[in-house]
Amino acid sequence: MEIKCIITDDEPIARKGLRSYIDKFPFLKLIGECENAIQLNTMLKTVQPDLLFLDIEMPNMSGLDLLSTITNPPKVIIISAYAQYALKGYELDVVDYLLKPVTLERFTKAINKIHDLLEKEAKDNTTKYIFVKSGKQMKKIFLNDILFIESMENYITIYTTESKEIVHTTLKQMLEALPSDIFLQTHRSYIANIRQVKAIEGNQLNIGIYKVPIARNLQNHVFEIILNN
Repeated sequence: MEIKCIITDDEPIARKGLRSYIDKFPFLKLIGECENAIQLNTMLKTVQPDLLFLDIEMPNMSGLDLLSTITNPPKVIIISAYAQYALKGYELDVVDYLLKPVTLERFTKAINKIHDLLEKEAKDNTTKYIFVKSGKQMKKIFLNDILFIESMENYITIYTTESKEIVHTTLKQMLEALPSDIFLQTHRSYIANIRQVKAIEGNQLNIGIYKVPIARNLQNHVFEIILNN
């Protein structure tokens, strides 16, 4: 597996050190370097890395401020001289948080974690999918791409990261066809992919740009399942 990565750090010496570490691992491919978050934001418009090595304190915009604006960020390893941002970093789903100066041993542990995580996700994406009849087509939909499902009488709408598919079936039938460790009914009209939940806000789940309702009688069950995951 090849892991494409970008370094973003305003310190030339720090970037040089990371480059030397990356060169030691054949499965890491450096595809870009940025001196600040604004440069990184521009670069992400044209390239799709698997991994960001991201500093926090940089001119104009911090690494965490930029990360909070990215809808579907790649995997992130924070590399910082400041330990106090660790909690905020993990709230933004960073995979690891390394304190400068970074030793090769600690770097190796972090990228092995990334490698295992990406390998598992790749396996899940290639083996876990469903076919649904949408219009005149039988469409293949990867389970990890499903955000949530909304029912409309004898039809459902499957909201994915790239499309909306209207399928002639019931919510109950779809729930029975989906793995219960990933999909959870939150309301009589909704099923949510718990892996896609970004936040719980009152009686709603924030999933992508959408808000999925939670029925009052299901709140305790939904909260317990999501928080335990």
